[in-house]
Amino acid sequence: MKLTHILFVGAASVAMFSCSAPKKLKKCGENYTKLDSVYRQLILENAKCQTQRQADLDKMKMLEAQLADSKANSNQVLNQLKDLSVISGSQAESIKKSLDNIGVKDAYIKDLQSAINRKDSLNMALVINLKSAIGNLDDKDVNVKVDKGVVYVDISDKMLFKSGSYDVTDRAQEVLGKVAKVIINQPDIEFMVEGHTDNKVYKGNGALVDNWDLSVKRATAVVRILQNKYHVPPNRMTAAGRGEYMPIATNDTKDGNATNRRTRIVILPQLDQFFKLLEKPNN
Repeated sequence: MKLTHILFVGAASVAMFSCSAPKKLKKCGENYTKLDSVYRQLILENAKCQTQRQADLDKMKMLEAQLADSKANSNQVLNQLKDLSVISGSQAESIKKSLDNIGVKDAYIKDLQSAINRKDSLNMALVINLKSAIGNLDDKDVNVKVDKGVVYVDISDKMLFKSGSYDVTDRAQEVLGKVAKVIINQPDIEFMVEGHTDNKVYKGNGALVDNWDLSVKRATAVVRILQNKYHVPPNRMTAAGRGEYMPIATNDTKDGNATNRRTRIVILPQLDQFFKLLEKPNN
């Protein structure tokens, strides 16, 4: 009896394992596919950043070449002046000022290059943090990207709102909560919430006039949730309605309309620091 019982238990265990193992394997495969998709998207975003960074570096090289020419010309003038028996005080002062200006501009270019590298690194880190926080959602619903040095979070209309409405869905509120966590942990970040519609004529209940009104209401609805539910400081947010006037796809197809109906969170550059960097060196 004992041997029979042992054999029965063993057979049952094998049967259970054979039933559950394919399910676990399938789930693992699905998780791997999702993670692989996120990884590939990050590779694309990194490639875009590298392309932008290379363009900026090319500009830096051009400026450095111009500085090198200026230095060479100044050195040539000095060498010529060395052959003269007398250099007036005003000539010497003028030459000194020219060389000093070249040194200031050289340091200015190096500061700009350092700022570009720092901004690229911060943007990539922000994109990675946002993608990690949001999870493996379909890019058609939530898309995080960098475009021309600016970080964008696009959330589809179908996830956020019901048709013609500006009431945020429960599922979308969860996504906004995940975005809020990343933003709150970056106290220097300010951002704009933009509402976008397709070009179909809005047919509301009279409370809203047109797509301008609808896009503004949707932007402010998102801002209020970020403020009231997730405690994002209101002085770091701006709400804006873009209506139908900034499409990113054709409005001639159903898919194009769906793409254009979106809410976009734009991470704003720190303009005060930017303008300080761009101030011309004193001559």
